[in-house]
Amino acid sequence: MATKEKRIDNDDSSAVTATTEVTRRSTRLANITKRPPPPVSKPELPKKKKAKTITKQAIETPPEESEPPAAATEAEEGRKTIIIEHCKQCNSFKTRAIQVKNGLEKGVAAVNVVVNPEKPRRGCFEIREESGGIFVSLLDMKRPFKPMKELDMDNVIAEIIDKIK
Repeated sequence: MATKEKRIDNDDSSAVTATTEVTRRSTRLANITKRPPPPVSKPELPKKKKAKTITKQAIETPPEESEPPAAATEAEEGRKTIIIEHCKQCNSFKTRAIQVKNGLEKGVAAVNVVVNPEKPRRGCFEIREESGGIFVSLLDMKRPFKPMKELDMDNVIAEIIDKIK
């Protein structure tokens, strides 16, 4: 460690020298005290939306006639809804689900195919009707997902189309 000498002048003519140790930390502290810290700007947060308040009049009056829900209109038209639920753990689930969706939409004109309308279960690959009929159900699969990979998707699609018609 190096020492640094300082010359201190007193009122009398004698000069006194004082020694102080210079360390890495002391030089850092000296540099820190000399410079002011950089200004920190706070990021702007998105503004919260105010909740809608429902008035007593809005509660008492029935809502105006609106269009019936989409599910009801599809049922009236004779369209069937097929739900494909696939796990998001591995990409092979997704590719097979898309393959089935495309095959069903090409094979049957009056079909509506929905992929993962709700949060999917883990290790699950299931194809079912909205009414409750199950075509394929593979649940709680572990890696390497052998039961799903052994399925011939072209045959599965053909069987589902036959059952729908």
